[in-house]
Amino acid sequence: MKFELLSKDANARLGVITTKRGVINTPAFMPVGTQATVKAMSPEELKEIGAEVILCNTYHLYLRPGHKTISSLGGLHKFMNWDKPILTDSGGFQVFSLSALRSINEKGVHFRSHLDGSMHFIGPDEAMEIQSDLGSDICMTFDECTPYPASYDYAVKSLELTTKWARRCKEGAEGSRGQGVKNQALFGIIQGGIYKDLRKRSLEELIEIGFDGYASGGLSVGEPKEEMHEIINFIAPLMPEDKPRYLMGIGDLKDMLIAVEAGFDMFDCVMPTRNARNGTLFTSSGRISIKRTEYKADNSPLDENCGCYACRNFSKAYLRHLFLAKEILSMRLNTIHNLYFYIDFFRKMREAINKGQFKEFKDRWEMLLR
Repeated sequence: MKFELLSKDANARLGVITTKRGVINTPAFMPVGTQATVKAMSPEELKEIGAEVILCNTYHLYLRPGHKTISSLGGLHKFMNWDKPILTDSGGFQVFSLSALRSINEKGVHFRSHLDGSMHFIGPDEAMEIQSDLGSDICMTFDECTPYPASYDYAVKSLELTTKWARRCKEGAEGSRGQGVKNQALFGIIQGGIYKDLRKRSLEELIEIGFDGYASGGLSVGEPKEEMHEIINFIAPLMPEDKPRYLMGIGDLKDMLIAVEAGFDMFDCVMPTRNARNGTLFTSSGRISIKRTEYKADNSPLDENCGCYACRNFSKAYLRHLFLAKEILSMRLNTIHNLYFYIDFFRKMREAINKGQFKEFKDRWEMLLR
């Protein structure tokens, strides 16, 4: 993997990540394909709307159908018929958020599956093995997602464990690369909760280990927006300029604008797809709920400024009807629209950075998103 920083507008960055399966123009939004599928979308439709990379989930694919099964079928790309880049997360967040029973030690985490209650273990070695078998282009270190609220002492212990696991992941990745098993980029994950000194310490320790990119995790886990934004603005300028900067799990448009302005490059979130299935749609005039009565006889397109399939071919009245009738097509058209909007939003954001007009772009959208 190669990252090239093309230009900057203040701290906002325009760049390109080159992988063996294609390029990722940054700032970039990664649709989430948790279980080797972006819900309601085919791989061809993802390409049509301009998606350059997707995120798949290590925890879920480990539990079902199993990484060994996917590996025996030719790897994740072949399994889901997606020939562009894939980033896999390490499973750490899901272990801590979905498992009702878990036990943490220096080697990793014992946890109970949310599917059938069976007991499992994932540590840094296992996380790297799973991601190696999946064959993603970018993989993530195994980390402990520090919860909110967390005491300073807890955040310190969590950070120290994350650093130990990151070092072990790096050693495992280097071993695999040395054997010619896989050629995957590896990103380290910054933790430290809402404590700036711990965030800085975590980053410094990860830089000392050395990774292909750096991610900030443990945000949007319940902390007030003001504190999240404060950490975003604090940590981004400290991250290496010659490496991709990934803000994990953040998908609110306002939050992403703040993060791009701070210097982040990569984002993922289920927000556009989950909102689509719930009837909340993003437009150039702001967010709307398609279930509202005012759209019952509205023959206009959802968004006249949008070029997606849904907006070109169907009215608000029809989209409302499909949603209220609980038709499968509703989820599909709404998802096509929301993901097209997000991908196009990032394309326009890159254009604004390239022209030195990002502040104007951000100010205009913040007015619409109030």
